[in-house]
Amino acid sequence: MKILNETFKALSDSNRRRILEILAEGDLTAGEIADHFEITKPSISNHLNILKNANLVLCERKGQNMIYSLNTTAFQEVLKYVLNMMNVEVENNEKQ
Repeated sequence: MKILNETFKALSDSNRRRILEILAEGDLTAGEIADHFEITKPSISNHLNILKNANLVLCERKGQNMIYSLNTTAFQEVLKYVLNMMNVEVENNEKQ
């Protein structure tokens, strides 16, 4: 449950959600991600660290670059949680 809390915390920020949208189009370096924003590179780095800690992005070193990509497994877990919650809510509404 702790990782799920970290996931929702990470998703609460619009810049982090935008980073995820950008990475949905393909893997990028931190600098390439930063090119999509008008905020500082250290801020982008902080957002990427939060996303990594929440398991939403993966980071792999290729030469001198760190390549960031979406962790689709984490999104499957979030979706599973949400769908389970919706199912419980539907079942409770049907009983009333």
